[in-house]
Amino acid sequence: MCGIVGQLGDIDPPAVEAATNRLHHRGPDDRGIWFDTAAGVALGHTRLAVIDLSPTGAQPMVSADGNLVLVYNGEIYNFAALRSELERRGVRFRGDADTEVLVEAFATWGIEPALQRVDGMFAFAVWDRGRRELTLGRDRMGEKPLYYGKVGNGFAFASELRALQALPGFDNEIDRDSLTLFLRHKYVPAPYSIFRRISKLPQASTLTVRRNAAPGTPSPYWSLFDHLPPGDPLSPDEAVDHFADLLIEMVRQRMVADVPLGAFLSGGVDSSLVTAAMTATGADVKTYTIGLTESAFDESEDARRVAKHLGTDHTEMEVTPAMALALVPELPHIYDEPFADSSQIPTHLVSKLARDHVTVALSGDGGDELFGGYNRYVWAPRLLRRMRPIPSPLRRAVSKAMTAVPERSWDAVAKLVPQASRPRLAGMKVHKAARALVGDTDVAMLRRLTTHWDEPAALVIGGTEPTTALSDATTWPPIADPALRMMTMDAITYLPDDILVKLDRAAMAVSLETRAPLLATPIVEFAAGLPLDLRIRGGETKWLLRAVLDRWVPRHLIDRPKAGFGVPIDEWLRGPLRSWAADLLDPGLIGADGFLNHLPITRAWNEHLDGEGGQEFKLWDVLMFQAWLHDRGGAGTA
Repeated sequence: MCGIVGQLGDIDPPAVEAATNRLHHRGPDDRGIWFDTAAGVALGHTRLAVIDLSPTGAQPMVSADGNLVLVYNGEIYNFAALRSELERRGVRFRGDADTEVLVEAFATWGIEPALQRVDGMFAFAVWDRGRRELTLGRDRMGEKPLYYGKVGNGFAFASELRALQALPGFDNEIDRDSLTLFLRHKYVPAPYSIFRRISKLPQASTLTVRRNAAPGTPSPYWSLFDHLPPGDPLSPDEAVDHFADLLIEMVRQRMVADVPLGAFLSGGVDSSLVTAAMTATGADVKTYTIGLTESAFDESEDARRVAKHLGTDHTEMEVTPAMALALVPELPHIYDEPFADSSQIPTHLVSKLARDHVTVALSGDGGDELFGGYNRYVWAPRLLRRMRPIPSPLRRAVSKAMTAVPERSWDAVAKLVPQASRPRLAGMKVHKAARALVGDTDVAMLRRLTTHWDEPAALVIGGTEPTTALSDATTWPPIADPALRMMTMDAITYLPDDILVKLDRAAMAVSLETRAPLLATPIVEFAAGLPLDLRIRGGETKWLLRAVLDRWVPRHLIDRPKAGFGVPIDEWLRGPLRSWAADLLDPGLIGADGFLNHLPITRAWNEHLDGEGGQEFKLWDVLMFQAWLHDRGGAGTA
């Protein structure tokens, strides 16, 4: 795992060096800079050495024919097979790094044909000295980040915004429209960024740029939509057998490293499945989990039982509220852009724990979106079918009535239900269902379910809400089943823009490489072709994953309600974080900053302090923006 940065135009080598240094946390083992002043191109790289620790793996890397110069962040998991194929074509390799395989694949086959063969997570920039073209690229599922845009009189790109900000002429104008998207979704979705003149390269895309020419439109080289059902018809037993074999092979590829390696283990289905597959390869496995003193959010006992059954070398750390809260002021710097998924806190803490022992950790990310893990895939389509005949005004009235009852009151009602059938966080779930009632389609319902502030444009002064994949029906996948369509939309929006951002920044802040076997290209394409009844069966989510996991772990060890990887933000904002939050939410400060209308924020804050549920995530969005804004040293350019 690494950090990359570059400049095209009137280059400033010292500035590129300073920008590269800002990515030291992504690659503390080495640093390299290559530039051609006459051509007007400079490339910088920081290296986290994982495969081929010798200097032959250093970057920027020049192809054997001298024509291509590559900087790259990520891992190519099928590099051994690609290397053998290239060697049969006469390519001679100097070292053992996957980086060299990638640059020679580009030189031999061309960039897009090579990408069709590659299975990996990556963001790269490759300079073609003959054509004088710079091409950027990003992996299929969006695991690795890449920002780009006009900086000064030229073009620049980087793994993180902080590197671009070190270059002369960087325009720090905040994009108010992107801010509205952030307040709706708790993240800024690609292709937008928080800065007006900077974009994110979408997943599975390339972008080619020439000096003194405006960058064109990113070009997709792969689409999840091309692999949607119907796939190969498989019986349930055939699907289980095939997926078990495929998973072990993908996990085996992701265990190739010249440094210590382990796995995150929460005790849930996805992380337990990846860990079990690791042990099935015959390897000794190290696992890591954190425990929270708040019992409602603590999964450490579940992880401990799974680790004991699988025989892993398990490390666990209990996180006190003080430890977690001490991290909060660091979040704006870690995430480098407003980001408000509160599970960013435990994700960073477990990454920090693992980094004390290993350099690489495998995770179970992707299982929910690809195999039907979220409960909304079960109940939302049912609700949609029942609500469609009801006129919209009546649905809105019912929704308003349901949300008028505070979450804590719904929780009190739930306590009257027997423990075995009592839903966890009942009030929050009732309010979610209420919000979903006003959606007229499955994707509209999904957008409502993932919305924090209902009318973010009214919250942002001078802001309007841009179109996204969730609001533009022309971008929706061509499948009729609402549950499958919701999964697909989550896989191209929520997964890359929230889950994978959270994982990348949390881990790279401590120089830890994370790998997600469930996002392997063969697994993604296999999952995309599965019918609904192999993902959700009899109301059971992730049926196929559970069926494979049953081979390795007794069902009772992992069979529990889905909880997520959360922290008690609501309690913290009323307690130990109250003073910090009150300062950032001060109406005078918000008014002076000039970005947000303080009235709805103040109302939500007062309701929260009065014990009203359902405000904490909306407030966390505002707090993460305010903290980020002032971490930059002030309000910046409006």
